[in-house]
Amino acid sequence: MSDMLFSLVLTVHVLVGLGVIGLVLVQHGKGADAGAAFGGGASSGSLFGSSGSANFLSRTTAVLATVFFITSLSLAYLASNKPAAPSSIMEGAVPTVPAAGTAVPAPAAPADDSKAQAIPK
Repeated sequence: MSDMLFSLVLTVHVLVGLGVIGLVLVQHGKGADAGAAFGGGASSGSLFGSSGSANFLSRTTAVLATVFFITSLSLAYLASNKPAAPSSIMEGAVPTVPAAGTAVPAPAAPADDSKAQAIPK
């Protein structure tokens, strides 16, 4: 259950982050108003009205930034409460001990190295 919740919050976090990036890129900067004063902008006939675009986009950005902040805190909380994974492969291994009275085979003898070729220097 916790993994599914973590995945869901992570998905929402990534989507909200992309939404914040998109909204910030769509908004006009402070310097755009100076250009409009000299006839560079026709904001009176825009989709949101004369100043409605700035208010709508800035409020939407603020809401998405708040959701991004909440999901960041949620991800940190969920990650801190996960059970620790074993740090080694052998940590969770069950040792196998031969039964009493059974013979343990001897290791194989090393190969004869007298026939090995010397590496020239």
